[in-house]
Amino acid sequence: MAGEHSTVFIIDDDAGMRAAIEGLLESVGLPFESFGSAREFLDRRRAGGPCCLVLDVQLPGESGLDFQRKLAEAGVKIPIVFITAHGDIPMSVKAMKSGAMEFLTKPFRDQDLLDAIQQALERDRARRRQECELADLRKHYDLLSGREREVMQLVVSGMLNKQIAFELATSEITIKVHRGHIMRKMQAGSFADLVRMAERLKLPSRR
Repeated sequence: MAGEHSTVFIIDDDAGMRAAIEGLLESVGLPFESFGSAREFLDRRRAGGPCCLVLDVQLPGESGLDFQRKLAEAGVKIPIVFITAHGDIPMSVKAMKSGAMEFLTKPFRDQDLLDAIQQALERDRARRRQECELADLRKHYDLLSGREREVMQLVVSGMLNKQIAFELATSEITIKVHRGHIMRKMQAGSFADLVRMAERLKLPSRR
């Protein structure tokens, strides 16, 4: 569970509960950082890498649900596992609809918390991988010339070389050369690969 420098952030104003969760995480070798309030979490420079947040619903000042909304509005993408001693169904539904991984009512089983944390960390790993892959894809796309981008949009729309040549008022041979450059620069192994890349880049349709 502790691979890839994963970190569990804990926010709970109950020192005893924080200590219990810290002990549980230590027992499985999972790094953590612990905070007594949401403000402490925001003020401290945090470790990078895959992470998740174990968040108490009842916090001094703003509630855990309010903090969840604030993080979302700020664009902070971190999976949240809520814990609470005073939860109800409407509260849990609201949390889950807002993207929470799990909503656990105290007292909860240690294994239930560990399972929720493991799922949250895996979600964050997957998100980070996807963002990294998309960033690499954009770098490849940035290598294309303006004309190559035009040709790529027409190619993935399903047009034949001769149709693209007519559309751009050039020769079919020139379009074939452009397609070769596009495939090489985008590192696409097939037409289907190129279409999937265009979808991930959300390229506008030319048809």
